[in-house]
Amino acid sequence: MEFVKAELRRFGNTVLWSWQGWRAAWASEKSIRQWTLANVASAALAFTLDLAPGERALILALGILILAAELVNTAIEEAVDYISTDRHPRAGKAKDCGSAAVAAVAIAAGVAWLVILLG
Repeated sequence: MEFVKAELRRFGNTVLWSWQGWRAAWASEKSIRQWTLANVASAALAFTLDLAPGERALILALGILILAAELVNTAIEEAVDYISTDRHPRAGKAKDCGSAAVAAVAIAAGVAWLVILLG
């Protein structure tokens, strides 16, 4: 029983920390708010159109992956800025790669929409 209590407490902490991370990103990052709005519109369209369950799941999952990539990008930017505010090529590369990850997932979502709509 102690194991179950410890695991529930650990799960509760994970939920709390995740919620704190979401709120912090929401408060400070315009891009997370923009991607959230885009995801709401995409999800509404996915539920409005006559899509197969797999197509709808793909669209919804890719939307969530865009948000996850944006959160990771925000974490990279925050960590780099915490270490130093000096401009350095490696810091710039880390930030650019984080941004590119968001773009890659967004392109994947766009491609999925195109294939579904044109297919």
